[in-house]
Amino acid sequence: MQIAITGATGLIGTSLGRALRAEGHEVVPIVRRPVADGERAVRWDPAAGTIDAAALEGIDAVVHLAGAGIGDHRWTEDYRREILDSRVRGTELLAGALAGLERRPSVLVSGSAIGFYGDTGDTAVDESAPAGDGFLADVCVGWEGATALAADAGIRVALLRTGIVLDRSGGALRKMLPLFRIGAGGRMGSGRQWWSWITIDDEVAAIRWLLAHEVSGPVNAVAPAPVTNKDFTVALARAMHRPAVFPVPAFGPRVLLGRELADALLFTSQRVLPTVLSASGFTFSHSTIDAALAAVLARSDAA
Repeated sequence: MQIAITGATGLIGTSLGRALRAEGHEVVPIVRRPVADGERAVRWDPAAGTIDAAALEGIDAVVHLAGAGIGDHRWTEDYRREILDSRVRGTELLAGALAGLERRPSVLVSGSAIGFYGDTGDTAVDESAPAGDGFLADVCVGWEGATALAADAGIRVALLRTGIVLDRSGGALRKMLPLFRIGAGGRMGSGRQWWSWITIDDEVAAIRWLLAHEVSGPVNAVAPAPVTNKDFTVALARAMHRPAVFPVPAFGPRVLLGRELADALLFTSQRVLPTVLSASGFTFSHSTIDAALAAVLARSDAA
């Protein structure tokens, strides 16, 4: 298959591209940068509203992962607008281009996030739950809605609502590891907030599954056993043979990141289940937090 990917150099895109190439697929990145002679890629500029649609003709599948980083900057009004526009406008641009092709791809796997559900407290939710409240929920609603042009054109669209991705090379875990290595890790705030997580290996496997199976609509990319932040930090400390006795008061991250961003990243409770993936027959390689952390840290030790 010829598979085009936006966000191909990001945390998920890099691992996905590597896995797809290992299976013999041709990966075609959709990029903003100039392309070297002989390199196959699709040029686009979401901010300017331009994309080389002709270069997408004959592509079998598209995975859309691009968007401004949620936790890369404080949420000023300007950056909030960039987060929203990079997702909604970029997705509208891509979906519209795909819809206008003579030879359309059979499937679009379009990134989203479990931020769709807002704060769920202790209540477990799956894909049947409505959108929650807050900025990230609003972003996800607009982000997912922007795929409508592709779906209306007969392209199967899977909306990938991803949780906390566990990988040593990026994301939340990479930021936590240095503190835990020196025995200075601990729960965030009360530690009672639920964290819904997935290993990078299972995230990539889930995307590959969605490319190959007739699944459409919202799909939660999370492991089947979410844990509280306290249990997560205890498991991480245990896996690293370190204590977890230094709780992080909520006011610290709120001062550093701003209250809204800190709450969204660290203190919002999201107990999310992967009902659609599981019902479709997908099997997780790492279904418990202990197995997940053991696998991630073992790969880190071997690197």
